[in-house]
Amino acid sequence: MAESRTGAQGGMETSFGFKDVADGEKQPLVNDVFHKVAKRYDMMNDLMSAGLHRAWKDGMVSALNPPPNPDYRVLDVAGGTGDIAFRVVKASRGLARATVLDINGSMLAVGEERAAKKGLSRNLTFVEANAEDLPFDDKTFDAYTIAFGIRNVPHIDKALSEAYRVLKRGGRLLVLEFSEVEAPILDKVYEAWSFHAIPLVGKAVAGDGEPYRYLVESIRKFPSQTDFAAMIERAGFSRVKFTNYSGGIAALHSGWKL
Repeated sequence: MAESRTGAQGGMETSFGFKDVADGEKQPLVNDVFHKVAKRYDMMNDLMSAGLHRAWKDGMVSALNPPPNPDYRVLDVAGGTGDIAFRVVKASRGLARATVLDINGSMLAVGEERAAKKGLSRNLTFVEANAEDLPFDDKTFDAYTIAFGIRNVPHIDKALSEAYRVLKRGGRLLVLEFSEVEAPILDKVYEAWSFHAIPLVGKAVAGDGEPYRYLVESIRKFPSQTDFAAMIERAGFSRVKFTNYSGGIAALHSGWKL
């Protein structure tokens, strides 16, 4: 069924929400979604998480615990608006360097503008590129982060392989993503909110509910916590684990390149 979750063996590459598309067709469709929502990205995440995404992102960066070291380098993928990178720099007492990579130029433009306003431009580099084909040498980064972006990458296995390649030995992967709600009552409440309220609110506030409908459907299609952890392990990472946030509405996945 189109609504069923994909598994550890893949399937997201031909899934645009609940629509089945040919391999190679998903990326342009996803790009169009994020061109439309770039200036309302924070509002989008507030709608998707009832505002909890801010606390989850704080938890992600706390788990990373970036050291106050100017040589510490983080690659934040699908992080165009800078949310994670800003937190990383702040947590490192303004010393860490973050490369913000996104395939969508509209998202990056928002991030660069926000970085300038926050006085963080010297710590950040913004790069427009594809997570499936990173323009960096092997063993370049100490950490690779991606928040609410991995489910929008068509070939997740390629993205994870690239993450492993560009990390140094001892480097860490952290992936924050909406996931499978495990609390029996909460899952019904969240499903009703997601499929009925979010597209309507998106249309009322942003004038277009369809991008929000895709984003809700893409959450339902994304592999379960256990299946996604298996994908991370298959990419070569060690000590793979996940932590559920808010009953599994989101999950933080962690792995090490050892």
